[in-house]
Amino acid sequence: MGALHEGHLSLIQKARALAGPKGTVAVSVFVNPTQFGPKEDYSRYPRPVAQDTAKCRAAGVDLLFLPNAETFYAPDHSTWVDESSLSTGLCGAARPGHFRGVCTVVSKLFHVFAPDIAVFGKKDAQQLAVLRRMVRDLHFQIQLVGAEIFREADGLAMSSRNRFLTKPQRAQAPVLHRALREARAAAKKRGVTPARLRADVVKTIETAPLARIDYVEAVDAETLAPPAASTRRILLAVAVRFGKTRLIDNVEINLSK
Repeated sequence: MGALHEGHLSLIQKARALAGPKGTVAVSVFVNPTQFGPKEDYSRYPRPVAQDTAKCRAAGVDLLFLPNAETFYAPDHSTWVDESSLSTGLCGAARPGHFRGVCTVVSKLFHVFAPDIAVFGKKDAQQLAVLRRMVRDLHFQIQLVGAEIFREADGLAMSSRNRFLTKPQRAQAPVLHRALREARAAAKKRGVTPARLRADVVKTIETAPLARIDYVEAVDAETLAPPAASTRRILLAVAVRFGKTRLIDNVEINLSK
């Protein structure tokens, strides 16, 4: 959605490596209004188009698509793509309609670009899972590739929203990654349960006075449902507010047998 940073550029680099020297790498930059709720930050979301264009050019992007909402959505637009299972928990529970907007805009972009491969960051783990399901269910002939989370030196996941953090908030924000990193280390001990890992993450985040937890969840990494006895891989996902800025992060953990 623009305000490109090193995390976005790492996706472009991943796409270039997958495309090869003769392939074409295309990027869309579009702040999609249909995935914002009525009280969310659509009008506030940064739109530095000139800087984004320069960064794409420097990264060797072959095609940059810069639609606007008025042309990309017809005035009487009434068709939606809605995934109804993986999108209901985590961010979907707090942001009704968000993933309907995501699925709709990505399906439109897939039709415009007709890509062979599409690269998405793993920071938005639920989004990636939802889009994988959409691609499967609607028979898009597209390979979805998840790229690793790109982080600042102190572990904070790169996000366009980081620029809204005050200095005190920015100093405390790395607690998200620290909590997840500690949970991943703890998971190596035999007998540690997802519920215990979740509780440990909550406890660590609560040491940051400016952090306000939206959710901390431990779910099956494939289904995003509560872990079952057969679950061997979980997703620990967090959403935390610092003032008005909402940050997300996650880590996948293989449970010890």
